[in-house]
Amino acid sequence: MRAHCLQHVPFEGLGSIEPWLTAAGYKISCTPLFQSTNLPDLNKVDFLVVMGGPMSVNDERQHPWLAVEKSYIRKAIEAEKSVLGVCLGAQLIACASGSKVYPNPVKEIGWCPIESVPARSQNVFRFPDSVDVFHWHGETFDLPGGAEHLARSSGCENQAFQLGSSVVGMQFHLETTPTAAEALIANCRDEIVPGKYVQSETAMLSTPDSMYQKINRIMDGVLTFLTQIKHVY
Repeated sequence: MRAHCLQHVPFEGLGSIEPWLTAAGYKISCTPLFQSTNLPDLNKVDFLVVMGGPMSVNDERQHPWLAVEKSYIRKAIEAEKSVLGVCLGAQLIACASGSKVYPNPVKEIGWCPIESVPARSQNVFRFPDSVDVFHWHGETFDLPGGAEHLARSSGCENQAFQLGSSVVGMQFHLETTPTAAEALIANCRDEIVPGKYVQSETAMLSTPDSMYQKINRIMDGVLTFLTQIKHVY
């Protein structure tokens, strides 16, 4: 089995996703889109993971590779591959599926709660009723047509969605580890401005390891769902 990662900046990697994939027996490959647009044949990819980044999906003029990436994501969805999008990755899935991506009224940076949305069907991933998760985003999206709305927050209505049985997009970062959070803060410190849903750098850096472990366990559940659901249902 092969998992392929689409990475947009050097400081936003797979985090806790990587050890899970390794333990599950996946061979991991990666396209660092900030350096190359060499994308593997989708016939040789079982699981596509689209990570975050500080750019917007609408920044094709500054980052021409975004158009190539959206097309690749669209083809992966059409081929019914398992696809996971995190933050920018979720926005790219929404955009590739024909939905608009635009600035959210407020930024969410740091630890804020999300709440699950009652499911319309059984064949969906269920987040905890309420849980604090790590955020770093200033944009949001309209839900793609036919998507199941999975989670919301008081600062952002569309926090997570599912398309079909094998595609999940999340605005928040369940993969974040203490090291990953430190890298994000170091590289995007200028975005930490006072706001209702923006934590201070000091608050983020003082978060106990148990908080990261909790969200990493939820990510494990998402990964299990996406990679086994075709065999379960």
